[in-house]
Amino acid sequence: MSSAVRPVFYVSDGTGITVETIGHSLLTQFAGYSFITDRIPFVDDVDKALSAADRIRDTGLRHDARPIVIHSIVEPEIASILTQSGALMLDVFAPFISPMETELGTQRQSRVGQAHGMVNFEAYHRRINAMNFALTHDDGIAVNYDEADLILVAVSRAGKTPTCVYLALHYGVRAANYPLTDEDLDSDRLPPRLKPYRKKLFGLTIDPERLCQIRQERRPNSRYAMLETCRREVAAAETMFQMERLPTLSTTHTSIEEIASKVMSTLGLQREMY
Repeated sequence: MSSAVRPVFYVSDGTGITVETIGHSLLTQFAGYSFITDRIPFVDDVDKALSAADRIRDTGLRHDARPIVIHSIVEPEIASILTQSGALMLDVFAPFISPMETELGTQRQSRVGQAHGMVNFEAYHRRINAMNFALTHDDGIAVNYDEADLILVAVSRAGKTPTCVYLALHYGVRAANYPLTDEDLDSDRLPPRLKPYRKKLFGLTIDPERLCQIRQERRPNSRYAMLETCRREVAAAETMFQMERLPTLSTTHTSIEEIASKVMSTLGLQREMY
């Protein structure tokens, strides 16, 4: 059975964040298909499983296509109920469980909702503190960067804030960002406030046409959003990064996950993902 659109469900007994991340990466390998995706989290009892199976089945009938369910359900009974939807069932843990059991000489313990469980309070508070740090050091609001693990430097709307938030939320990294102003861009050298923190700096750049699109959504038809303004600012920022020999990455076609990984690797930050 074929269809112009294929429904895909990410189903989990927890938040569903892990399975959605894995599932999204899987779907990108099939560019010729059109997928509609939906996440069903906290499917941790029989009633919720029955409801999810009905929802999945109905969606498949509506689109005249067999649904695909990418899941991380650990309770066999619940997983069995989901198969009643008639969907293709893909267990993201299945390929790894048997080899791990063999290697460790023990069977897994099927504990529901553990992937994002708050089992390490120290790590949890570190992540929350990092998030607070990112928010209070957003766009130059605070200029004391002594406690920062890294500082992203870029023109406005180049991707600094979402990257800082991602780094804080997923890695507990204290990430600050500094927006380059017109005054900063008049010089090809670092702003004085950043010079003491050179080893923490990472530059982000972006294609001027893409920057123009982003700024038009925020402030339509303003000088701030003009293509000429975007070209001038990006060129000046890139010249500064080159003169100061700062590590730099274009965010134009790069996901936040990739940006974060590249920044951490370049600056030598080793953090476990939460």
